[in-house]
Formats: sequence, C-alpha cells, structure tokens
Amino acid sequence: MSLLSILIAAIAPGVALLSYFYLKDRYDPEPISLVLRLFFFGVLIVFPVMMLQRAFVQGFGENPFVFAFITSSLPEEFMKWFIVFFIIYKHTNFDEPYDGIVYSVAVSLGFATLENVLYALLNSMDFSTLLLRAFLPVSGHAMFGVMMGYHFGRAKFDPDGAAKHLALALLLPFFWHGVFDYTLYAAKGYWIWFMGPLMVFLWTRSLWKVKRANAKSPLRMATREDRVKI
Repeated sequence: MSLLSILIAAIAPGVALLSYFYLKDRYDPEPISLVLRLFFFGVLIVFPVMMLQRAFVQGFGENPFVFAFITSSLPEEFMKWFIVFFIIYKHTNFDEPYDGIVYSVAVSLGFATLENVLYALLNSMDFSTLLLRAFLPVSGHAMFGVMMGYHFGRAKFDPDGAAKHLALALLLPFFWHGVFDYTLYAAKGYWIWFMGPLMVFLWTRSLWKVKRANAKSPLRMATREDRVKI
C-alpha cells in the first residue's frame, strides 16, 4: 500500500464513527468547530499517554492483566476524562445530555485515530489488518467514549447524582477498556470467539445509551410543546 492509502485507511474509521455519533444528536447538533477541537485534543494526548505507558511498563512489567488495566486502560481513559471534564463539561454548548456523548466520542476517536496512524506507519500494515483495527480498537474507543459521555451527561443534568456519574464516567470506560485489552492478550489464537460477543454487547449497550441520552434532552420536551401549540 502507498503511504497515502495507509493514511486514508487509518484515518477513515475514526472520521466515519465520529460522523455517525455526531448525526445521532437529534435535537441540537453541536458546533462542528467545537467537536473538531475536542477531536484534536484527543490527538494531542496520545503523546503524554505513550510516555506514561512506557514508564508503567518499566515499573510494572508486562503481566497481561496489569498491562491491560493499569498500563493501557488507566492512562488512556483518565486523560480522555480529564480533557472532557476540564475543557467542555462546564461549557455553555454542553446543554443537553447527548452532548456528553458527542464530545467524549470526539476525544476518544481523536486518540484512536492518531494511535491507528502510528500503528499503521510503524508496523507496515496491509488493508485487511487496518480493517480489523477499524472494527476492534477504533470501534472500541468509540464505545468507551459513549460510556464516558453518557455519564457526563447524567452528571451535568442530575446535580444530586453528579459525583456518582462523574466517577462512573471514568470507571466504566476504564473497566471495559481493560476487559477489551485483556481479552486480546489472554485469548491469543482464539480471541475472536470472545471479542465477537464482547463487541456485540458494547455496541448494543452503547446504542441504548445513545437512545436514552436523546430521550432525556430538555429540547425534546420543548419540541413536543411547540407541536402541541401548533
């Protein structure tokens, strides 16, 4: 594959998934410039995460369980959570529960896209391998972003449960990301038999969260009232 083909194949899954979840915002789509800014922040955190992971490998070794949860999942999901919380959580454009999903997915896919590009360039991947990565790591990052964003949305619009949902916005992606990575490392030659059901579960759960977040939009209620008045 040519360099241009590799770059397109590595970038396309992240862009396609971000477009999909952006278009799922039924009532008040977010400013594209702001979504792209969060995507870019996701790209930027790849480098500090790589440094943290290198330090963790030297400190904890490469035990599959420790590597999956501590070296891989923890720094990645914490940095995504940190960006969403400090950059967008209190922003005026975050005005309905689904917005948490849009912004969290943008950060997650920014991270996943650059990670995918680096893997492709450093490992001379062919198209079939890049396609597999689109269905697994890139798609997985999107699902973890949905989990994170759903609970950011709950926290923003449920002040009484804000602390609980802010914690879940980090803990659930951390847990499922760790499960995802550990399955790949531990199952080895027969990982497909475990990853298939896991991905079906993650996608089914994520689409349910998308539907539920849209259903809780205050703008949905306003639209209904306007229809009744007409």
